[in-house]
Amino acid sequence: MIFLLALLSVALGVNAFSPIHIGRNCRTPLHATTSNNNKLSDLPNGISPFEKSLSKTIDIQADFRSRAKAAAETAISNGVKLLEIEFPPLIGGQKSKSQFDDFDNIQELDSNKDWTMQFAALLSSTQVNSDFNGKKLWIVFPDLKECELARKEWQGKLYQKFTFTTIEAATNAASSSKQGSGYDAPWGAAFVSTMSKWMGGSKGDAGLLGDQDSLDPLIAGDNFPPSLALIIQPGNGGPVEDWCNCETIYDGLTNNGGDATSPTMVIVNGALDKLRGGYYPPFVFPKLAASVNRFFYKI
Repeated sequence: MIFLLALLSVALGVNAFSPIHIGRNCRTPLHATTSNNNKLSDLPNGISPFEKSLSKTIDIQADFRSRAKAAAETAISNGVKLLEIEFPPLIGGQKSKSQFDDFDNIQELDSNKDWTMQFAALLSSTQVNSDFNGKKLWIVFPDLKECELARKEWQGKLYQKFTFTTIEAATNAASSSKQGSGYDAPWGAAFVSTMSKWMGGSKGDAGLLGDQDSLDPLIAGDNFPPSLALIIQPGNGGPVEDWCNCETIYDGLTNNGGDATSPTMVIVNGALDKLRGGYYPPFVFPKLAASVNRFFYKI
């Protein structure tokens, strides 16, 4: 895994992703953009692999959230509609892990889920947009099981006031609003979904992919469209189709190519640098390559 130093780069156009990178081994340092001036920041304590004993005693993720909140508020205030936040999700605390330790995708998913829940709570107090303090803020999970876990683990009004949804549900809702192509399902998803419904019988879905009741309905004029959508770890470690679905979600939610009334999309640890860096060969992933050129490769 490549850990990046922190950076906020407010792009000139509202269709460009503005990265907020927090971590190690990045060639670009953190800077927060205010008007046209860039100001370098210090690095978070404990992020060096040589500070492992220190990293286990401090809450580095809280530091990341604080920095990301300030950066996101600056970007949103400047009219940026597409943001990516990249940071090492497992560093800090008693179970701290760096890029030199062993970890799996489930640990990453769970950490990104918990980080985003707390980040949403931070953003709910922002003065940038009062809609962020309620159901107009979507938390978009990579799959139904992560949504189910978050619903159970993050009780209380501070978290339950947000809209809990998934990439699949958000894609279908956004696409249907503009007669789009709909959710691009990964291979095998339809089979598992059919099996889950068959096993459920008269009781409905058996829940092989997660509890459908954990989803909030997306209702036009109520919580649809959102003011802010936080999309958790799409594609990275999961189906590559989810990166394409992010484009479908944004296209379905935006007005006039991303005007002032359009929602803001924030992708959390989506590894977009892999997409723009050519990690996925176009001749093997032609649909993804087309999406990268249209949507992700705009910085």
